[in-house]
Amino acid sequence: MRLFHAAAASAVVLAAAMSASPAWAEDAGTVRAVEADYDSYLAPLFTHFHQNPELSFLENATAARMATELRAAGLEVTTGVGGTGVVGLMKNGDGPLILLRADMDGLPVQEKSGLEYASKALQIGEDGKEYPVMHACGHDVHITSMIGTARRLMAMKDQWRGTLMFVVQPAEERVGGAKAMLADGLYDRFGKPDYALAFHVSSQLPTGKVSAAEGIQYSSSDSVDITVPGVGAHGASPHMGRDPVYIASQIVTALQSIVSREVMPLSPAVITVGSFHAGSKHNIISDRADLQVTVRSNDEAVRAQLLQAIERIAVNTGKAHGLPDDLPVEVKVVEGTPVTYNDPGLARRLNGVMMRNLGEYAFIPFEQQGMGAEDFAYFVADELGVPGYYFAVGGTPQAAFDAAENGGPAVPSHHSPLFKISPKESVTLGTRAMVAAVLDLAGPK
Repeated sequence: MRLFHAAAASAVVLAAAMSASPAWAEDAGTVRAVEADYDSYLAPLFTHFHQNPELSFLENATAARMATELRAAGLEVTTGVGGTGVVGLMKNGDGPLILLRADMDGLPVQEKSGLEYASKALQIGEDGKEYPVMHACGHDVHITSMIGTARRLMAMKDQWRGTLMFVVQPAEERVGGAKAMLADGLYDRFGKPDYALAFHVSSQLPTGKVSAAEGIQYSSSDSVDITVPGVGAHGASPHMGRDPVYIASQIVTALQSIVSREVMPLSPAVITVGSFHAGSKHNIISDRADLQVTVRSNDEAVRAQLLQAIERIAVNTGKAHGLPDDLPVEVKVVEGTPVTYNDPGLARRLNGVMMRNLGEYAFIPFEQQGMGAEDFAYFVADELGVPGYYFAVGGTPQAAFDAAENGGPAVPSHHSPLFKISPKESVTLGTRAMVAAVLDLAGPK
């Protein structure tokens, strides 16, 4: 696996990290305490969250349980922030205000992981339809680790000063929860953080490893709905109507020219049509087709270029095929998030902390292996002036990668019904990494 062998590239960063005198260094007692807390307390909590996932903006039971757990850990808790969001404050004298974020929503996926604690949950979505629900992206790891982090830092209050803002965020999968919490006055009500921290478990990274970029961590993402109207007719008389299936098919094909012929070849960009719905019967030309498109980039200028080109091509393809002016193709961006960008100075500092405290070979320089996105970007948007650090935590044992390279089963990706990670290794490493970051930022200087 390329990420694993990239560890050697960290030598320069490691030398710089080791040259500094750390404010805090993890010892064997801390490791034992985190692992013991998992065995005695967090393991059943993780199983509970995994078996009871909830859809975006509908995480009512999850939010209630997180509020209960944070209160039990000694935090001041506020619920209903941005819908189902939860904020817990841990105050400990004068010092920095540090935001720690964990997302909590699941996905409308039927779990087929084969785990004995697999989700069998069903939930009515905001559209009134019933869906199977699964934690197919590891958010159960994130919220379990948040509780572990809160419990550990409460026990270590003699080693740091300041205020910790634990943010339990809804609807990351719809890249809308962070924006909703900010719109509900998150920073006005609880203070603007001096730093913002978050992590994501990764099935494509070996357990025991952490990884973070000193710049772009994840891509932007926009969800675009394209509505193609038509003029209905009999399937045997297509000349009597305007066929939206044909027009939408031309749009799907033409959209692929944007990346291949309009975007500079060295600028990453993705346009994927994930959904195409139209018609009801073999011999009826329908009066509507609906496309759902995901759009990814690593640059705000390219992002704007992609969205403008999608609208231009969709609308004008409709015109080229004779749609009347009163039946235009409609293009709407329904959800979106900018690039998740780690503050370079903060990332350089905390990458060094990870190597010092978790071990030299625990840290791997970050390498994008896709164009996943994250709405954590809203918490650290340029106009807010909050430096952010987002890192990945390995979730799959190295043995599984070795087996896959030797012809065994592939390691399931995120959002797959087969998705699974090693919970103890993921939760405890995420907790240790968060604790190390906080104690470096808020510890005695």
